[in-house]
Amino acid sequence: QVHLVESGGGLAQAGGSLRLSCAASGITVSTNNMIWYRQAPGKQREWVATITSGGTTHSVDAVKDRFTISRDNAKNSVYLQMNRLKPEDTAVYTCGANSALGDYWGQGTQVTVSS
Repeated sequence: QVHLVESGGGLAQAGGSLRLSCAASGITVSTNNMIWYRQAPGKQREWVATITSGGTTHSVDAVKDRFTISRDNAKNSVYLQMNRLKPEDTAVYTCGANSALGDYWGQGTQVTVSS
């Protein structure tokens, strides 16, 4: 059974930083595409960043040069380092896995950025 558990969300001031973690079980992060999404109140879910099984990273233009996705194979975890946060980054951030057996999602973690 696949479980993805996010942590690290919370309240930050504009210009600050947060680091989100996604601990995976039942799936290996190094052999699957791992994804961060976010959904702000009243808005549709938005793709934020991906790290592929090969280690290539991609991110949406709105967070380029501010957010970095990475993984720790030994801990079977994925991270999203968020720097220079803006109020518009406020959202529920969810970790996902895109595997050959299907797509899996965590419950999400709230990030709130105050101005």
